[in-house]
Amino acid sequence: QVQLVESGGGLVQAGGSLRLSCTTSGRTFSSGAMAWFRQAPGKDREFVATITRSGTNTAQADSVKGRFTISRDNAKNTVYLQMNSLKPEDTAVYYCAAGSYSRLKASYSYWGQGTQVTVSS
Repeated sequence: QVQLVESGGGLVQAGGSLRLSCTTSGRTFSSGAMAWFRQAPGKDREFVATITRSGTNTAQADSVKGRFTISRDNAKNTVYLQMNSLKPEDTAVYYCAAGSYSRLKASYSYWGQGTQVTVSS
């Protein structure tokens, strides 16, 4: 049974920072790419960032480039999303996913339950 568990969400003021974590169990963590997606109320789930198995390559959505950084620690089976200069439009449920390196939801087979991030203005 593969499990992805996110943590680190919460309420923060605009301009603040949060770091999300996602810990994986039940599979070889280092065997695949990891990604973060987010879904705001009434909107589709959208790509945020992805990182390759080795951590060598990353990609971010244009809306978060320069503010969000994805990283991973294969020894801890954990992927992180450091979010700086947060904006109210970053408010969403953030999901961790495991699969193939891609910006597409369909490339990821395993998903966490999500963690809420709320940015107040």
